[in-house]
Amino acid sequence: MSSFEMIAFGFAGVILLGAIILMLPISSSAGVVTPFDKTLFTATSAVCVTGLVVVDTGSYWSAFGQAVILLLIQTGGLGVITVVASFSMVSGRKISLMQRSTMQDAISAPKVGGIVRLTKFILQGTFLIELVGAILMLPVFCKDYGWKGIWMSVFHSVSAFCNAGFDLFGFIEPGKGMILFANDIYVSVIVMLLIVVGGIGFLVVFDLQKQIKEKITRKRKRIEVSYHSKIVLITTGILIVFGAIAFFVSECSNTLSGRGIAEQINVSFFQSVTSRTAGFAAVDLSQVHDVPKFITVILMFI
Repeated sequence: MSSFEMIAFGFAGVILLGAIILMLPISSSAGVVTPFDKTLFTATSAVCVTGLVVVDTGSYWSAFGQAVILLLIQTGGLGVITVVASFSMVSGRKISLMQRSTMQDAISAPKVGGIVRLTKFILQGTFLIELVGAILMLPVFCKDYGWKGIWMSVFHSVSAFCNAGFDLFGFIEPGKGMILFANDIYVSVIVMLLIVVGGIGFLVVFDLQKQIKEKITRKRKRIEVSYHSKIVLITTGILIVFGAIAFFVSECSNTLSGRGIAEQINVSFFQSVTSRTAGFAAVDLSQVHDVPKFITVILMFI
């Protein structure tokens, strides 16, 4: 098989396996068998990190089912080939040229050389960032939900960084999601940062890390990132600011009315950040005017 066929079949295999496991009674909180169409949709949404659901994640699925969904999200966020390669590296097996070529296609790396080092950086960086995100959210969630807050912190850190949009707040009030934390600027900012760092891609993060390291060790005056990184960073910044301003102006007398100015700005930026890739929401989108809805569609398309 070609690299692209391996990637396609790999994703299909993970989705099918996830759907079958989610059908088991142990995966649902009620201990019942979940219909295949629902589990297939959920597994596909998790692996492809879209955030669309047909049953509420926090109330329908058991802890085991939520863990399966989290693993599917993590696999989709990293990429199936990257996950497979990580097992090879951990086991000490030598990665062949064909595997390196497949890994290059999977993560859109510019060249095969250094692909193993880049993959290691992706794995280490992913788990480090997700761990930091979980630790930062831990005080808030543990205060509100006790020991369950640990799992809530881990799940939402991974979901945000992988831009998956899945949440577990349905056991409090189904359908609300991050709307429950719209007035919590601390949690919102952490989630936004995780989304942005996960969304710009590891090629950019790797480039930034490399340039910053060289600036410190070789005492360079400027950080010279690649043209690709410049385009991604500048475009991301412009889109976030544009989306936030457009949402603020359009909704200040609607869904943002009655909130303090700090909360209005926070919600506007959150909606702009999450619209492009993440799938969370800080307001009820059914109540939003048509103009910000259209802008949201444009951001999602981009």
